[in-house]
Amino acid sequence: MFVENAIQSPETVKDSDIVMESSGVRFTKEKFLRYFERKVRKTIRVHNLVGKEEHVLAGVSGGKDSTVLIYLLNKILKSRKISVEGLFIDVGIQNYSTINEKNITKFCTEQGITLHKTSYREIFGFSHCYLKDLLAAKNMEVNSCTTCGVLKRYVLNKKAKELKATKLATGHNLDDEAQAVTMNMFKNQMPLMARLGPMSGSSNQPGLIPRIKPLYFCSEDEVILYSKLMQFPVKYDVCPCSLEAYRRQVSNLLDDFEKQHKQTKYAIVNSLLTILPTLKKEFKGSVSSCTQCGEASSGELCGTCKLFNKIIN
Repeated sequence: MFVENAIQSPETVKDSDIVMESSGVRFTKEKFLRYFERKVRKTIRVHNLVGKEEHVLAGVSGGKDSTVLIYLLNKILKSRKISVEGLFIDVGIQNYSTINEKNITKFCTEQGITLHKTSYREIFGFSHCYLKDLLAAKNMEVNSCTTCGVLKRYVLNKKAKELKATKLATGHNLDDEAQAVTMNMFKNQMPLMARLGPMSGSSNQPGLIPRIKPLYFCSEDEVILYSKLMQFPVKYDVCPCSLEAYRRQVSNLLDDFEKQHKQTKYAIVNSLLTILPTLKKEFKGSVSSCTQCGEASSGELCGTCKLFNKIIN
């Protein structure tokens, strides 16, 4: 439970002010910031997300999760002399993308973090909104978030290889993982479930940069509170294209359930971690190269080429 003043007026909150109460524990601003950062440090350490000699590339959208992610990665890894850089992908969602790009550019400049930029137009020749209209014109019922997710994963891995990154960090938090587990359970997609966890992929999978999730055990509410207390330049609105998404429905379902049964999301994620070794062994997939574009793929064609072939045909 958060103290309303901490959310509405973070600039007036003192270090000694109570900003959150959880399981009977009251957190001052100072205590919460330490608690949050320790949780991220522990996740990186316990799950061995970053080794001694790494070049970490963080995918940043300008939103709360990725802004918190790159700030803490830079803060934590700088002392270990590990390079951390950011990658912003302009997906082309009108003012939403423009504002986010402006915010993350300003933030990275102030933090002294190198920020690389690319766009769907640069890589594919068109924006997400154009693709969405094209799919609608062809009466193709493809979820907007699913489409964007396929393209983003493609671009992130492609650019990570070009920039010679050894790890690709994303801002997925506890809520995101609980939603992914629930969606895969509802749809009986166990092979996809096996790809979850604090780190996916490994260095022995050629063409696929290992992905890490340092915010894995941080709830979305905690990320929001940390971002606001730190007064990061972030637009907190959700993506306008995600309002009708299946994930949004699952998110609302879990939020409602969490209100009545505390720690539900933690329980879902911890249950996944218990069975994850078995899942990875059972659904161990091989990574090859897409026969059409040459990028990493679990089959003959990668998801991006499959999508484009449907549009063309």
